[in-house]
Amino acid sequence: MTIYLKTVREVQTGIAERFRDRRLAMNLTQIELAARSGVTLSSLKRFEREGLIALDSLLDLALVLNCLDDFDKLAVENQPISAAQSLDALLAKPNLRSRATGRMGRAHGI
Repeated sequence: MTIYLKTVREVQTGIAERFRDRRLAMNLTQIELAARSGVTLSSLKRFEREGLIALDSLLDLALVLNCLDDFDKLAVENQPISAAQSLDALLAKPNLRSRATGRMGRAHGI
């Protein structure tokens, strides 16, 4: 099982980049997207630069960029979370040694 964890910052940056890419694919300037969404231009610029934005503004942008449905799928109840998937479970696992230290071989003259 492959487990890949991203930091909050990496997720923020990734979302901002994908939103910017969608905006550009729709041939919208920042000014046009801000006007259509009702999000201030300064908020849009900060979002695209730093990944920081209020949730309601993010959803307003998603509506204009035709990806609001993606947010409706977040944290749905019908997706069970197994103990193996939780961060607490991953952190609670003991560290397994990945290699020997070689001390025993030296102690026995090997």
